[in-house]
Amino acid sequence: MTSPGNADASAALRRFWGYDSFRPRQEQVIQSLLGGHDVCVIMPTGGGKSLCYQLPAAMSPGRTVIVISPLIALMQDQAAQLAQMGIPAAVLNSSLTSAEQTTIMRQAKAGEFRLLYLSPERLARTDTVGWLKSVPVFFFAIDEAHCISEWGHEFRPEYRLLSRLRADFPECPIAAFTASATRRVRHDIVAQLRLRDPHKYIASFHRANLRYVVQECVNEVAQLELLVQALRYHAEHHVIVYSPTIARVGETVDFLGEQGIGAIPYHGKMGAADRRRNQELWMSDEARVLVGTIAFGLGINKAAVRAVIHLALPQSIEQFYQEAGRAGRDGEPADCLLLWRKRDAGLLGYFADKITDAAERERAWQRYHEIRGFADSRSCRHRAICNHFGEKTAWTSCADSDDFGCDNCGYRPACLAATTVTAKPRRARAFQIESVPPAAVASTGTASTPGNPELREYLRQWRRAVAREQNLGAFVVLHDSALDDLCRLQPRTLTELVEVHGIGERKAERYGAQILQAIEEFRHGARAAAVTQKHSPPAQETIRLLAEGRTLQEIAQARTRELRTVVSLVADMVERGDLDFDSTWVDPEKLTLIEAACARTGLDRLKPVKDVLPETCSYEDIRLVVAHLRRLKRERQSVA
Repeated sequence: MTSPGNADASAALRRFWGYDSFRPRQEQVIQSLLGGHDVCVIMPTGGGKSLCYQLPAAMSPGRTVIVISPLIALMQDQAAQLAQMGIPAAVLNSSLTSAEQTTIMRQAKAGEFRLLYLSPERLARTDTVGWLKSVPVFFFAIDEAHCISEWGHEFRPEYRLLSRLRADFPECPIAAFTASATRRVRHDIVAQLRLRDPHKYIASFHRANLRYVVQECVNEVAQLELLVQALRYHAEHHVIVYSPTIARVGETVDFLGEQGIGAIPYHGKMGAADRRRNQELWMSDEARVLVGTIAFGLGINKAAVRAVIHLALPQSIEQFYQEAGRAGRDGEPADCLLLWRKRDAGLLGYFADKITDAAERERAWQRYHEIRGFADSRSCRHRAICNHFGEKTAWTSCADSDDFGCDNCGYRPACLAATTVTAKPRRARAFQIESVPPAAVASTGTASTPGNPELREYLRQWRRAVAREQNLGAFVVLHDSALDDLCRLQPRTLTELVEVHGIGERKAERYGAQILQAIEEFRHGARAAAVTQKHSPPAQETIRLLAEGRTLQEIAQARTRELRTVVSLVADMVERGDLDFDSTWVDPEKLTLIEAACARTGLDRLKPVKDVLPETCSYEDIRLVVAHLRRLKRERQSVA
């Protein structure tokens, strides 16, 4: 079969995606796949990897691209987006009923899908392999391919089973895609998947628009002050905050709520529906700040993220690069802040030592030394990242290549402009925070919203309504970049509408009349309705639930928080005098024991109290009682 030419690929790009040009390397990858070659593609987050295998599928009726992906939610989102563009796609996984799976398998055998998404676990089943041999497979696309390598930062044993693809489907090309793979991992991917003379495409790892700042914080208070300052500066923008643990996710969300900064949580212990809802709230601009663990991010396609903030050392440079790379995918400047403490390094070392497999323990320690060296380094952050992935740069400082893009080359982030630098005895520098009113920080601004912000909000409201009506993610209906271009061009006709970046023919057919009507309504004075706050601040919500007679455990469940998070919030309110201590929170016998222990050890620290108590007295019990006693002590001193 003759492979389609460049003109055909460009026409398909315009027709289905509404884009006028390819991103770097995309067109070459597409032509390699259309020509039947194996490929290994390394592109940074936001580089457009998914289009590289979706567009050849769109151009090849009667054949099916099998996409192997580790995340069900990501597969479902991509399939929904493709359906919106008029490209038949489906997901086959255990979340479907038996009847639904049977229907999809029958349709796939008939060649009705251009793309079919499977998990690596599903592909490992012998019955799946037998059935796939009756499907007109075009090629296999392996997403997150670094998971197949033991040297990768997210090694998954089930990915190793993908090495069988070459033996089971010898005639089918295999395409491996990843955003973060060192030279060693790249070689391992090629070997494990048995790629035959693959065409290799390795994009630059230099994200010039990202501003890397790595700051050691002397304690948690200093860290949280920096976090608040950064979020107040980015008051009009989307931000991701990465937390090291599930417990700290809840604590950070509650803390930010107390500072008047609305944030939503995301972590693996939340129910799938709650995770999906919170992701959608963030993606559709209804929530600005998302605090999550590493469970959040794979496949997230939101271009206008102005900051990614880490509250602990990541486990590896690859993890940091992948997560920080979710900022600034629109090409505009974005801040990537790593706010870490010495204890983070200690915890990484502790967990590395707990690994029983000797080889894996060695790899964990290597990753530890690499990320610790990155944090302590005084050399260019951009250059260090490029070198880590095997890319040699002609420059030694990012100030030479573009402008100041990292703290070590002189970049001073505007979101931390209110800080002053003071010396520390060791290598790291510490920021001592001065109190700055939120307005003073936010007034300096960053990247402005393209076009008319009032029109953008009106169109966002239209998009949310359509998404709810169709039970889709708002970003599936229309991307942020398309909204921005609509605000800039403000089309009046369907002909003008298809010139908008990100609106292809099918989108124009499906939503064109509604979009043009919404813009016309705006011209005649219509504006977005004011959105009322749906969620009360954490303290108010907790007080309300306490007034209803809920136990602390019940409140934790109702607010999808860890018990320790709720106890910490309640204890802080008790200590400040905002809430009265309730003796029913603690068993009477434990209450007596804790009070006696506090009389012996004092109230400064919890651990000495814990050390002299029976195991049955938890830190949560101690925290509540100590908060009560501290408040009583302060009140007695004020009277005296």
